[in-house]
Amino acid sequence: MSTYKIEEVAKECGLTKRTIRYYEEIGLIPPPERSEGGFRLYTDQHVERLKQIINARDVLGISLQELQEFVAISEEFISQRDEYKHVQDDDAKRQKLEELEKTLSKQLRLIDQRMEKLTELRTNIGQLHDRVTTAQANMKSDRE
Repeated sequence: MSTYKIEEVAKECGLTKRTIRYYEEIGLIPPPERSEGGFRLYTDQHVERLKQIINARDVLGISLQELQEFVAISEEFISQRDEYKHVQDDDAKRQKLEELEKTLSKQLRLIDQRMEKLTELRTNIGQLHDRVTTAQANMKSDRE
């Protein structure tokens, strides 16, 4: 298993070392193992998680609090999925599937809420754009 020092992770993800440590402090990423000298040793899973966080933050405009909630739900899903894989009884499997469905529904609600906000913002900016282009057209026709 490959391990990386914080400098390498920072460079790979385009984050500062402080940001990575902060994300660890608030629980967005799990604490890494430490070297004998006490240096943080990150894994590919840490790097992948950080890239997911960056993507959610940048593309969806999600706040850190929303990221924490999203990460918590993702971890809940992973845990439930792992439990499901080890269950043999059909009734217990059905119960686990219900839990998985509820967890995924929570994630979908978060995404839908964000999409509604983005759609509203898009509509508002689109209306402003239309007003500006109309004003430009009016000014152009006034000159002619």
